[in-house]
Amino acid sequence: MLMTLALPGSGVSFAADKPDHDRARQAVEAGDVLPLRTILDRLEHEYPGQVMEVELDREKGEWVYEIKLLRKGGILMKLKVLARDGTILGIKEKHDKPHRQGESR
Repeated sequence: MLMTLALPGSGVSFAADKPDHDRARQAVEAGDVLPLRTILDRLEHEYPGQVMEVELDREKGEWVYEIKLLRKGGILMKLKVLARDGTILGIKEKHDKPHRQGESR
């Protein structure tokens, strides 16, 4: 379930079902979910990079942010963060394979 989120100043926005968006906004307003800006500010020091995609999903009854970052050196990192308090639930990294001249990608 992908939520509609907009990250001011980043040019990043995401589309989703209107009812899901409303539920997510209500969760933020009720204090059940930290705002995306708060989560990103907390992550920025330890995991600097360009935000490529953000999803806010319900997993096992909890709201979870899935954040994809493009880091220095072409490393794509996916972070799963508990939206309630910012706890990092998981991290995956994908390193870009070097491209050799004459090879097709």
